[in-house]
Amino acid sequence: MKVLQVNKLYYPHIGGVENVVRMFVVGLKDKVDVEVLAANEAPCAVVEHTDGVRVTKVASLGRLRSTPMAPGFITALKKSKSDICHLHFPNPTGELAYLIAKPKGKLIVSYHSDIIRQKTLLKFYRPFLEKFLDRADRIIVSSPNLIESSPFLRRVKDKCTVIPFSVPTDWLALTPQIQARADELREQYGPKIAFFLGRLIYYKGVDYLIKAFKEVDAKLIIAGEGELEPELKKLTEELGIARKVAFVGALPSKELAAYYHACDVFVLPSVESSEAYGLVQLEAHACGKPVISTNLPTGVPFVNKDGVSGLVVPPKDVAALADALSRLLGDDALRLKLGAQAKERFENEFAMDVMIESLLDVYKEVLQER
Repeated sequence: MKVLQVNKLYYPHIGGVENVVRMFVVGLKDKVDVEVLAANEAPCAVVEHTDGVRVTKVASLGRLRSTPMAPGFITALKKSKSDICHLHFPNPTGELAYLIAKPKGKLIVSYHSDIIRQKTLLKFYRPFLEKFLDRADRIIVSSPNLIESSPFLRRVKDKCTVIPFSVPTDWLALTPQIQARADELREQYGPKIAFFLGRLIYYKGVDYLIKAFKEVDAKLIIAGEGELEPELKKLTEELGIARKVAFVGALPSKELAAYYHACDVFVLPSVESSEAYGLVQLEAHACGKPVISTNLPTGVPFVNKDGVSGLVVPPKDVAALADALSRLLGDDALRLKLGAQAKERFENEFAMDVMIESLLDVYKEVLQER
């Protein structure tokens, strides 16, 4: 079985979708003949070998609203002899290239999220998007929530299959070194620690988290970088809680693992549907930590199940977020129970081998269909 994974960009470019594509590639490479097609971040084409897999990166002429302008996708797809073309949406350049090139083989689409912000462009692009989804033999989504909330998926829901995303967890193992560093962090920031990890951008809702922390007796650690960092730091000063909030920036993996294990609660306070899934929730669950997240119409509350692996509150509700934080941080028995259930649920439903086997099953089913 020959499979071509198609995405806007690929490793070493880091992003939510790029991380998922790489997980698919690494998990599949010993089971099928897999290659990658993506855009380069320069006006030249290159062929690389990453993780033992051939990666073709076509020339990019720049970006339009985060989409690489890479006409080389058309030629590359026309030449493809793959049994399956697995394209990751949204990627308007790749989708239009597919419709033009009409490669042989089956089309699998991983639908990561709706197009949220580019509403004007979407009006013009919608007919092509619907035609592209009509061409798909199967559409993979990360949660049933996305099928119900997406106006594009509801019309093709019979083609949709839910395969929850996973995350690699080897780097999160609680080694003696990680444990020692986590103990240092607890000594530094404890006794109660809430942890946020993510880009400091509009849809992450970190401003609501900071406002909620005015009423919470604990320490908040914010890891990550982004354009809103100066504004968020200023907010902590205006609220008089700068001493309770630590901005630690981007963290290397070993240090990040220690922060996960040191915290009592992980928080994902996202406020917009651009947060389609929240992979960081799975990393926290894998470490046995309960999560407080928001009830978005996406996969976020599917990953973090209210009352099972953590607590779910309405988005943009400062009071509810503060209450949830105080409840978990103040109730050791409940917090430990939810953390243990979160880890068990991760291992049973979201582990890497579960995801890859489900993906292989879809490939086999599609190839057997007429």
